Amino acid sequence: MTFSGKNVLITGASRGIGAEIAKVLAKKGLKVWINYKSSAELADKLKEEIENAGGEAAVIGFDVSNEAAFVDAVKTIVDSDGELSYLVNNAGITNDKLAMRMSVEDFRKVIDANLTSTFIGCREALKVMGKKRFGSVVNVASIVGETGNIGQANYVASKGGVIAMTKTFALEGAVRNIRFNSVTPGFIDTDMTKNLPEKVKTELLNKIPLKRLAKPVEVANAVAFLLSDEASYITGETLKVNGGMYM
Repeated sequence: MTFSGKNVLITGASRGIGAEIAKVLAKKGLKVWINYKSSAELADKLKEEIENAGGEAAVIGFDVSNEAAFVDAVKTIVDSDGELSYLVNNAGITNDKLAMRMSVEDFRKVIDANLTSTFIGCREALKVMGKKRFGSVVNVASIVGETGNIGQANYVASKGGVIAMTKTFALEGAVRNIRFNSVTPGFIDTDMTKNLPEKVKTELLNKIPLKRLAKPVEVANAVAFLLSDEASYITGETLKVNGGMYM
């Protein structure tokens, strides 16, 4: 897997899928910028782990839903490295409630954190990458953005919006040789899923044709592929990483 650029910003990268993406991309030779909002200690620990493995990393803390902070962060990266080659919009939150109990504020917070932040990142990437007429962006959406899910009207709307918006950025970025794609992970093997009751786990696995949860690295590998030169003719695509749960 080859990369023509030299660095990548990954939002929400201090833990979970974001951290795995950072480790995979660092192993492939990219300098990774690890974004965090509140977990500075985890971000620093990840940076140290990457560097101990021979990779290059930097930590950059900001709230992705804060437009000015996101714009400043991109400027910081470009001032440091001379470019921003790749972007992974991974940061996101949940605030689950049945729709009839969900306030507009509950809805808006998730939209801002998941969808508005992705818009800001894609817009700024388009501006910066457009100057060199090269770049690739992957937006991390979710299977529920394709299927819907009870109790997640806000989250589903945000992730469905990410999928649709990615296509528009792909159309606008193509003339500048900038690719925009999204991935839709299914259920991932994390601490949260490990703590589910056995009955719930069994019901979940019965819905997945491959009969297992995804490992975070499997999502990270999909992201790496879409960013890479091997995917140079892929843009506006939604890559499902869900074990066949939704086809």
